[in-house]
Amino acid sequence: MKTPLAWLQLSYEKVRLLIALAGIGFADMLMFMQLGFQNALFDSSVIFHQAIEGDIFLMSPQSDALGLTETFSSRRLYESLAIEGVDSVVPLYLNFGVWKNPLDRNTRTILVIGFNPANNILNLPGVAENIDTTKLADFVLFDDKSREEFGSIPEIYKQQGTLTTEISSRRITVGGLFSLGTSFASDGNVITSDLNFLRIFPEREKGLIDIGVINLESGANLDLVLAQLREKLPEDVNIFSKEEFIQYEKNYWQTSTAIGFVFALGTAIGFVVGIVIVYQILYTDVADHLSEYATLKAMGYGDLYFITLVFQEAIILAFIGFIPGLAIAQSLYIMAARATGLPILMTVGRALLVLMLTVIMCCISGTVAVRKLSAADPADIF
Repeated sequence: MKTPLAWLQLSYEKVRLLIALAGIGFADMLMFMQLGFQNALFDSSVIFHQAIEGDIFLMSPQSDALGLTETFSSRRLYESLAIEGVDSVVPLYLNFGVWKNPLDRNTRTILVIGFNPANNILNLPGVAENIDTTKLADFVLFDDKSREEFGSIPEIYKQQGTLTTEISSRRITVGGLFSLGTSFASDGNVITSDLNFLRIFPEREKGLIDIGVINLESGANLDLVLAQLREKLPEDVNIFSKEEFIQYEKNYWQTSTAIGFVFALGTAIGFVVGIVIVYQILYTDVADHLSEYATLKAMGYGDLYFITLVFQEAIILAFIGFIPGLAIAQSLYIMAARATGLPILMTVGRALLVLMLTVIMCCISGTVAVRKLSAADPADIF
Protein backbone atom coordinates (compact mmCIF):
# COMPACT_ATOMS: atom_id res chain seq x y z
CA MET A 1 0.00 0.00 0.00
CA LYS A 2 3.07 2.27 0.11
CA THR A 3 2.81 2.44 -3.67
CA PRO A 4 -0.27 4.53 -4.66
CA LEU A 5 -1.40 1.85 -7.09
CA ALA A 6 -5.03 3.01 -7.11
CA TRP A 7 -4.09 6.54 -8.21
CA LEU A 8 -1.48 5.27 -10.69
CA GLN A 9 -4.07 3.06 -12.38
CA LEU A 10 -6.62 5.85 -12.59
CA SER A 11 -4.19 8.46 -13.84
CA TYR A 12 -2.52 6.15 -16.38
CA GLU A 13 -5.55 6.38 -18.71
CA LYS A 14 -6.02 10.14 -18.57
CA VAL A 15 -8.88 10.29 -21.07
CA ARG A 16 -10.78 7.62 -19.15
CA LEU A 17 -10.15 9.52 -15.92
CA LEU A 18 -11.48 12.76 -17.41
CA ILE A 19 -14.58 10.95 -18.67
CA ALA A 20 -15.13 9.46 -15.21
CA LEU A 21 -14.76 12.84 -13.52
CA ALA A 22 -17.11 14.45 -16.04
CA GLY A 23 -19.70 11.74 -15.41
CA ILE A 24 -19.46 12.05 -11.63
CA GLY A 25 -19.52 15.84 -11.88
CA PHE A 26 -22.66 15.64 -14.02
CA ALA A 27 -24.36 13.29 -11.54
CA ASP A 28 -23.39 15.60 -8.65
CA MET A 29 -24.60 18.66 -10.55
CA LEU A 30 -27.94 16.96 -11.20
CA MET A 31 -28.34 16.09 -7.52
CA PHE A 32 -27.32 19.60 -6.49
CA MET A 33 -29.88 21.20 -8.81
CA GLN A 34 -32.74 18.95 -7.72
CA LEU A 35 -31.97 19.46 -4.02
CA GLY A 36 -31.46 23.19 -4.60
CA PHE A 37 -34.81 23.65 -6.31
CA GLN A 38 -36.53 21.51 -3.68
CA ASN A 39 -35.12 23.58 -0.83
CA ALA A 40 -35.87 26.79 -2.71
CA LEU A 41 -39.46 25.60 -2.95
CA PHE A 42 -39.71 25.01 0.79
CA ASP A 43 -37.74 28.13 1.78
CA SER A 44 -39.66 30.50 -0.51
CA SER A 45 -43.01 29.08 0.54
CA VAL A 46 -42.50 30.04 4.20
CA ILE A 47 -40.71 33.42 3.95
CA PHE A 48 -44.05 35.16 4.42
CA HIS A 49 -44.98 32.88 7.34
CA GLN A 50 -41.68 33.60 9.07
CA ALA A 51 -42.14 37.34 8.55
CA ILE A 52 -45.52 37.45 10.32
CA GLU A 53 -45.09 38.60 13.90
CA GLY A 54 -47.53 36.38 15.73
CA ASP A 55 -47.59 33.54 18.23
CA ILE A 56 -50.71 31.61 17.18
CA PHE A 57 -52.45 31.37 13.81
CA LEU A 58 -55.98 30.44 12.81
CA MET A 59 -56.88 29.02 9.39
CA SER A 60 -59.82 27.31 7.79
CA PRO A 61 -59.54 23.48 7.70
CA GLN A 62 -60.15 23.76 3.94
CA SER A 63 -57.02 25.89 3.46
CA ASP A 64 -54.13 24.04 1.85
CA ALA A 65 -51.34 26.61 1.63
CA LEU A 66 -50.58 30.28 1.12
CA GLY A 67 -52.54 31.43 -1.92
CA LEU A 68 -54.83 28.42 -1.58
CA THR A 69 -56.65 29.58 1.53
CA GLU A 70 -60.36 29.40 2.26
CA THR A 71 -62.01 32.10 4.31
CA PHE A 72 -63.51 31.70 7.78
CA SER A 73 -65.44 33.97 10.10
CA SER A 74 -63.43 36.61 11.92
CA ARG A 75 -65.67 35.92 14.93
CA ARG A 76 -63.43 32.94 15.73
CA LEU A 77 -60.44 35.28 15.91
CA TYR A 78 -62.16 37.76 18.22
CA GLU A 79 -63.50 34.92 20.38
CA SER A 80 -59.88 34.08 21.20
CA LEU A 81 -59.60 37.41 23.07
CA ALA A 82 -61.57 35.78 25.87
CA ILE A 83 -58.73 33.33 26.49
CA GLU A 84 -56.36 34.30 29.27
CA GLY A 85 -52.93 35.18 27.90
CA VAL A 86 -54.14 36.53 24.52
CA ASP A 87 -53.00 40.12 24.05
CA SER A 88 -54.17 41.14 20.55
CA VAL A 89 -55.49 39.76 17.28
CA VAL A 90 -55.08 40.87 13.66
CA PRO A 91 -57.18 39.63 10.71
CA LEU A 92 -55.18 38.93 7.56
CA TYR A 93 -56.67 38.97 4.06
CA LEU A 94 -55.14 37.19 1.05
CA ASN A 95 -56.30 37.03 -2.54
CA PHE A 96 -54.89 36.87 -6.05
CA GLY A 97 -55.65 39.89 -8.24
CA VAL A 98 -54.89 40.72 -11.85
CA TRP A 99 -52.02 43.20 -12.09
CA LYS A 100 -51.79 45.40 -15.18
CA ASN A 101 -48.24 46.15 -16.25
CA PRO A 102 -48.19 49.96 -16.63
CA LEU A 103 -45.59 49.73 -19.42
CA ASP A 104 -46.97 47.18 -21.88
CA ARG A 105 -50.51 46.78 -20.41
CA ASN A 106 -50.09 43.02 -20.10
CA THR A 107 -51.73 41.36 -17.10
CA ARG A 108 -50.38 38.89 -14.58
CA THR A 109 -51.67 37.36 -11.36
CA ILE A 110 -50.33 38.97 -8.18
CA LEU A 111 -50.88 38.16 -4.50
CA VAL A 112 -52.58 40.94 -2.56
CA ILE A 113 -52.01 41.00 1.21
CA GLY A 114 -54.28 43.12 3.38
CA PHE A 115 -54.35 43.93 7.10
CA ASN A 116 -55.00 46.85 9.42
CA PRO A 117 -51.97 49.17 9.10
CA ALA A 118 -52.46 50.30 12.69
CA ASN A 119 -51.14 46.85 13.68
CA ASN A 120 -48.16 46.11 11.45
CA ILE A 121 -47.50 42.38 11.75
CA LEU A 122 -45.01 41.95 8.90
CA ASN A 123 -41.30 42.07 9.70
CA LEU A 124 -40.13 42.71 6.13
CA PRO A 125 -37.74 45.35 4.75
CA GLY A 126 -39.68 48.42 3.70
CA VAL A 127 -42.97 47.64 5.41
CA ALA A 128 -42.52 49.59 8.65
CA GLU A 129 -41.18 52.63 6.76
CA ASN A 130 -44.11 52.73 4.32
CA ILE A 131 -47.00 51.21 6.27
CA ASP A 132 -48.71 54.58 6.81
CA THR A 133 -48.94 55.00 3.04
CA THR A 134 -51.38 52.09 2.85
CA LYS A 135 -53.84 54.10 4.94
CA LEU A 136 -54.45 56.29 1.89
CA ALA A 137 -57.30 55.23 -0.37
CA ASP A 138 -56.18 52.81 -3.11
CA PHE A 139 -52.48 52.94 -2.16
CA VAL A 140 -50.37 49.79 -2.06
CA LEU A 141 -46.78 48.73 -1.41
CA PHE A 142 -45.11 46.76 -4.20
CA ASP A 143 -42.68 43.87 -3.67
CA ASP A 144 -39.42 44.93 -5.31
CA LYS A 145 -38.41 41.26 -5.64
CA SER A 146 -41.37 40.44 -7.86
CA ARG A 147 -40.66 39.05 -11.31
CA GLU A 148 -39.82 41.44 -14.12
CA GLU A 149 -43.03 40.57 -15.98
CA PHE A 150 -44.88 42.94 -13.63
CA GLY A 151 -42.86 45.82 -15.05
CA SER A 152 -39.87 47.83 -13.87
CA ILE A 153 -41.89 49.07 -10.92
CA PRO A 154 -39.00 49.67 -8.47
CA GLU A 155 -37.05 51.73 -11.02
CA ILE A 156 -40.10 53.76 -12.07
CA TYR A 157 -41.11 54.37 -8.45
CA LYS A 158 -37.64 55.58 -7.50
CA GLN A 159 -37.70 58.00 -10.44
CA GLN A 160 -41.25 59.30 -10.09
CA GLY A 161 -42.05 58.82 -6.40
CA THR A 162 -45.44 57.20 -7.15
CA LEU A 163 -46.86 54.96 -9.85
CA THR A 164 -50.45 54.37 -10.95
CA THR A 165 -51.79 51.15 -12.47
CA GLU A 166 -54.64 48.65 -11.91
CA ILE A 167 -55.33 45.53 -9.88
CA SER A 168 -58.43 43.60 -10.88
CA SER A 169 -59.68 46.66 -12.80
CA ARG A 170 -59.30 48.84 -9.68
CA ARG A 171 -57.06 51.87 -10.14
CA ILE A 172 -54.34 51.83 -7.51
CA THR A 173 -51.21 53.82 -6.68
CA VAL A 174 -47.87 52.30 -5.69
CA GLY A 175 -46.78 54.42 -2.75
CA GLY A 176 -43.81 52.41 -1.51
CA LEU A 177 -41.65 49.32 -1.87
CA PHE A 178 -40.97 46.34 0.35
CA SER A 179 -39.05 43.07 -0.05
CA LEU A 180 -40.58 39.61 0.19
CA GLY A 181 -39.69 37.60 -2.92
CA THR A 182 -41.29 35.10 -5.25
CA SER A 183 -42.36 31.57 -4.49
CA PHE A 184 -43.88 28.66 -6.37
CA ALA A 185 -47.30 30.00 -5.39
CA SER A 186 -46.76 33.67 -6.22
CA ASP A 187 -44.61 35.58 -8.72
CA GLY A 188 -45.29 38.96 -7.14
CA ASN A 189 -46.85 40.57 -4.07
CA VAL A 190 -48.43 43.81 -2.90
CA ILE A 191 -49.40 44.93 0.60
CA THR A 192 -52.26 47.25 1.41
CA SER A 193 -54.71 48.08 4.18
CA ASP A 194 -57.72 45.91 4.93
CA LEU A 195 -60.00 48.68 3.63
CA ASN A 196 -58.10 48.98 0.35
CA PHE A 197 -58.12 45.21 0.05
CA LEU A 198 -61.92 45.18 0.23
CA ARG A 199 -62.06 47.98 -2.36
CA ILE A 200 -59.94 45.91 -4.76
CA PHE A 201 -62.06 42.81 -4.10
CA PRO A 202 -65.60 44.13 -3.46
CA GLU A 203 -66.96 40.58 -3.57
CA ARG A 204 -65.10 39.76 -0.36
CA GLU A 205 -66.96 40.19 2.93
CA LYS A 206 -65.16 42.06 5.68
CA GLY A 207 -66.11 39.42 8.23
CA LEU A 208 -64.46 36.59 6.25
CA ILE A 209 -60.69 36.40 6.65
CA ASP A 210 -57.93 34.07 5.44
CA ILE A 211 -55.57 33.97 8.42
CA GLY A 212 -56.04 35.07 12.01
CA VAL A 213 -52.93 36.24 13.82
CA ILE A 214 -52.86 36.08 17.62
CA ASN A 215 -50.22 37.71 19.82
CA LEU A 216 -49.84 36.62 23.42
CA GLU A 217 -49.13 38.66 26.49
CA SER A 218 -45.55 38.76 27.73
CA GLY A 219 -44.87 35.66 29.82
CA ALA A 220 -47.96 33.78 28.65
CA ASN A 221 -47.63 30.00 28.30
CA LEU A 222 -47.94 29.19 24.59
CA ASP A 223 -48.83 25.53 25.06
CA LEU A 224 -51.49 26.35 27.65
CA VAL A 225 -53.11 29.01 25.44
CA LEU A 226 -53.04 26.64 22.45
CA ALA A 227 -54.76 23.94 24.51
CA GLN A 228 -57.46 26.36 25.71
CA LEU A 229 -58.09 27.66 22.18
CA ARG A 230 -58.41 24.14 20.79
CA GLU A 231 -60.80 23.26 23.58
CA LYS A 232 -63.07 26.31 23.35
CA LEU A 233 -63.08 27.22 19.66
CA PRO A 234 -65.22 25.15 17.26
CA GLU A 235 -63.61 22.75 14.80
CA ASP A 236 -64.28 25.07 11.87
CA VAL A 237 -60.79 26.56 12.36
CA ASN A 238 -57.33 25.03 12.60
CA ILE A 239 -55.12 26.42 15.34
CA PHE A 240 -51.34 26.47 14.92
CA SER A 241 -48.29 27.66 16.76
CA LYS A 242 -45.86 29.50 14.49
CA GLU A 243 -43.70 26.39 14.02
CA GLU A 244 -46.78 24.33 13.18
CA PHE A 245 -47.99 27.05 10.82
CA ILE A 246 -44.68 26.93 8.91
CA GLN A 247 -44.55 23.13 8.88
CA TYR A 248 -48.13 22.94 7.61
CA GLU A 249 -47.11 24.93 4.54
CA LYS A 250 -44.02 22.80 3.93
CA ASN A 251 -45.99 19.57 4.30
CA TYR A 252 -48.42 20.69 1.62
CA TRP A 253 -45.71 21.27 -0.98
CA GLN A 254 -43.83 18.14 0.05
CA THR A 255 -46.65 15.63 0.24
CA SER A 256 -49.75 17.05 -1.44
CA THR A 257 -48.22 18.15 -4.73
CA ALA A 258 -46.17 16.39 -7.40
CA ILE A 259 -43.39 18.96 -7.09
CA GLY A 260 -41.71 17.42 -4.06
CA PHE A 261 -41.85 13.96 -5.64
CA VAL A 262 -40.39 15.23 -8.92
CA PHE A 263 -37.38 16.78 -7.21
CA ALA A 264 -36.80 13.67 -5.09
CA LEU A 265 -37.02 11.52 -8.21
CA GLY A 266 -34.55 13.78 -10.02
CA THR A 267 -32.08 13.40 -7.14
CA ALA A 268 -32.48 9.61 -7.25
CA ILE A 269 -31.92 9.59 -11.02
CA GLY A 270 -28.70 11.56 -10.61
CA PHE A 271 -27.56 9.07 -7.96
CA VAL A 272 -28.29 6.08 -10.23
CA VAL A 273 -26.59 7.74 -13.23
CA GLY A 274 -23.48 8.24 -11.12
CA ILE A 275 -23.49 4.59 -10.02
CA VAL A 276 -23.66 3.40 -13.63
CA ILE A 277 -20.88 5.74 -14.81
CA VAL A 278 -18.48 4.88 -11.98
CA TYR A 279 -19.23 1.18 -12.34
CA GLN A 280 -18.34 1.27 -16.03
CA ILE A 281 -15.04 3.00 -15.28
CA LEU A 282 -14.08 0.67 -12.42
CA TYR A 283 -15.21 -2.46 -14.24
CA THR A 284 -13.19 -1.52 -17.33
CA ASP A 285 -10.17 -0.72 -15.17
CA VAL A 286 -10.37 -4.08 -13.41
CA ALA A 287 -10.85 -5.93 -16.69
CA ASP A 288 -7.85 -4.18 -18.29
CA HIS A 289 -5.58 -5.12 -15.39
CA LEU A 290 -6.93 -8.61 -14.76
CA SER A 291 -3.70 -10.33 -15.77
CA GLU A 292 -1.68 -8.05 -13.47
CA TYR A 293 -4.04 -8.85 -10.61
CA ALA A 294 -3.63 -12.55 -11.34
CA THR A 295 0.14 -12.15 -11.18
CA LEU A 296 -0.12 -10.37 -7.85
CA LYS A 297 -2.39 -13.16 -6.59
CA ALA A 298 0.24 -15.71 -7.64
CA MET A 299 2.80 -13.69 -5.65
CA GLY A 300 0.68 -14.08 -2.53
CA TYR A 301 -1.53 -10.98 -2.43
CA GLY A 302 -4.95 -11.78 -0.96
CA ASP A 303 -8.43 -10.77 -2.09
CA LEU A 304 -8.62 -8.09 0.61
CA TYR A 305 -5.76 -6.21 -1.07
CA PHE A 306 -7.60 -6.04 -4.39
CA ILE A 307 -10.93 -5.15 -2.80
CA THR A 308 -9.21 -2.32 -0.92
CA LEU A 309 -7.56 -1.22 -4.18
CA VAL A 310 -10.88 -0.94 -6.01
CA PHE A 311 -12.51 0.95 -3.15
CA GLN A 312 -9.56 3.33 -3.04
CA GLU A 313 -10.17 4.10 -6.71
CA ALA A 314 -13.87 4.62 -6.02
CA ILE A 315 -13.23 7.07 -3.18
CA ILE A 316 -10.60 8.97 -5.19
CA LEU A 317 -13.10 9.35 -8.04
CA ALA A 318 -15.78 10.47 -5.58
CA PHE A 319 -13.74 13.29 -4.08
CA ILE A 320 -12.13 14.52 -7.30
CA GLY A 321 -15.37 14.28 -9.31
CA PHE A 322 -17.26 16.17 -6.60
CA ILE A 323 -15.20 19.35 -7.10
CA PRO A 324 -16.34 20.21 -10.67
CA GLY A 325 -19.90 19.18 -9.80
CA LEU A 326 -19.90 21.64 -6.87
CA ALA A 327 -18.40 24.45 -8.96
CA ILE A 328 -20.87 24.01 -11.83
CA ALA A 329 -23.84 23.76 -9.45
CA GLN A 330 -22.80 26.97 -7.67
CA SER A 331 -22.73 28.83 -10.99
CA LEU A 332 -26.12 27.42 -11.98
CA TYR A 333 -27.55 28.39 -8.57
CA ILE A 334 -26.55 32.01 -9.16
CA MET A 335 -28.06 31.99 -12.66
CA ALA A 336 -31.29 30.34 -11.49
CA ALA A 337 -31.68 32.72 -8.53
CA ARG A 338 -31.34 35.73 -10.82
CA ALA A 339 -33.77 34.31 -13.38
CA THR A 340 -36.49 33.15 -10.97
CA GLY A 341 -36.06 35.26 -7.84
CA LEU A 342 -36.16 32.09 -5.73
CA PRO A 343 -33.77 31.74 -2.76
CA ILE A 344 -31.50 29.14 -4.39
CA LEU A 345 -28.32 29.15 -2.30
CA MET A 346 -25.48 26.70 -1.80
CA THR A 347 -25.30 25.58 1.82
CA VAL A 348 -22.61 23.66 3.68
CA GLY A 349 -25.16 21.06 4.72
CA ARG A 350 -26.25 20.43 1.13
CA ALA A 351 -22.66 20.24 -0.09
CA LEU A 352 -21.82 17.68 2.61
CA LEU A 353 -24.98 15.71 1.78
CA VAL A 354 -24.11 15.48 -1.92
CA LEU A 355 -20.49 14.59 -1.06
CA MET A 356 -21.73 11.78 1.17
CA LEU A 357 -24.09 10.58 -1.58
CA THR A 358 -21.19 10.69 -4.05
CA VAL A 359 -19.00 8.54 -1.81
CA ILE A 360 -21.85 6.06 -1.29
CA MET A 361 -22.55 6.09 -5.04
CA CYS A 362 -18.93 5.29 -5.88
CA CYS A 363 -18.66 2.64 -3.16
CA ILE A 364 -21.76 0.87 -4.51
CA SER A 365 -20.16 0.89 -7.96
CA GLY A 366 -16.96 -0.47 -6.44
CA THR A 367 -18.89 -3.24 -4.69
CA VAL A 368 -20.35 -4.40 -8.00
CA ALA A 369 -17.12 -3.98 -9.96
CA VAL A 370 -15.00 -5.87 -7.44
CA ARG A 371 -16.85 -9.07 -8.32
CA LYS A 372 -14.80 -9.14 -11.51
CA LEU A 373 -11.75 -9.86 -9.38
CA SER A 374 -13.07 -13.33 -8.70
CA ALA A 375 -12.07 -14.09 -12.30
CA ALA A 376 -8.48 -13.18 -11.56
CA ASP A 377 -7.38 -16.79 -11.03
CA PRO A 378 -3.76 -17.37 -12.00
CA ALA A 379 -4.51 -20.96 -13.02
CA ASP A 380 -7.18 -19.78 -15.52
CA ILE A 381 -5.27 -16.77 -16.90
CA PHE A 382 -1.88 -18.43 -17.29
